[in-house]
Amino acid sequence: MTLNPGAFLTADVDRLLVALRPRLHRYCARMVGSAIDGEDVLQDALTKAVEAYPAASPIGNPEGWLFRIAHNTALDYLRRRKRQQALHSAEEVDMIADHLDAVSSRQVARAGLRTFMRLPVAQRSSVILMDVLGCSLQEVCDVMDASLPAVKAALHRGRAQLRELAEEPDDAPQPRLSDADRTRLSAYVSHFNARDFDAIRAMIAEDVRLDLVNKTRLNGKAEVSRYFGNYAKACDWHLVPGLVEGRPAILVFDPNAPHAPPNYFMLLGWDDDKVAVIRDFRHARYVIEGADYLV
Repeated sequence: MTLNPGAFLTADVDRLLVALRPRLHRYCARMVGSAIDGEDVLQDALTKAVEAYPAASPIGNPEGWLFRIAHNTALDYLRRRKRQQALHSAEEVDMIADHLDAVSSRQVARAGLRTFMRLPVAQRSSVILMDVLGCSLQEVCDVMDASLPAVKAALHRGRAQLRELAEEPDDAPQPRLSDADRTRLSAYVSHFNARDFDAIRAMIAEDVRLDLVNKTRLNGKAEVSRYFGNYAKACDWHLVPGLVEGRPAILVFDPNAPHAPPNYFMLLGWDDDKVAVIRDFRHARYVIEGADYLV
């Protein structure tokens, strides 16, 4: 599909962004090692795409163009965190990027976000694009702005490194909620599950900020109160205190599927004993995919 100048904000392209958002997030999350930070990177990338389009030439491959922007935005994020090692391999070895065998495929699929962070950037990017997202070698070259030999070399080394990492024992201690975090999260969750939203409103600050990710942002107690009213009309949620990527969080389950994993999560920011920030991923459920969480 070729986009003509001025067409970027049409309904067709809006649908494209909606359709691609989960795949773009999978890439960003694995590049930066966090499902939560990956959503921040994705939002930044989409903002850059909208801002860049008016000056861009007609785009023959909008999906590749968006992935390229997401790739560069993720690299910018890594530079800010001072974690980037090297984008390109020093040597461009012309290796054959063969198909994954069944064992290697399972190892890539099981690899957690933190495991991908242990790969150098070029290896990480090539493995995510090809083995997680199913891109072709040429598409990987286009996104990474790298030669075919360099991509093949990075892919070969990244797969080999993942196989080695898969053999390491996982004996890291499990994180846990502090007593203080559990106490205040439990109070919020208890009132929410009881649908006592008047009690919840008493817990939030006057200048509370809400980010209903991928949907809307609201500011102030009066505006945010409407958000609780919408939850009062729904019956597809049950809240449980927990951790997501080591951060205190609220995991949201479907009460009609008690043995299923959580559908999404919420993050709260506190100002003393008041809720100052609410970040709700109800409309961005893809974010929890691959994220480490504990109840």
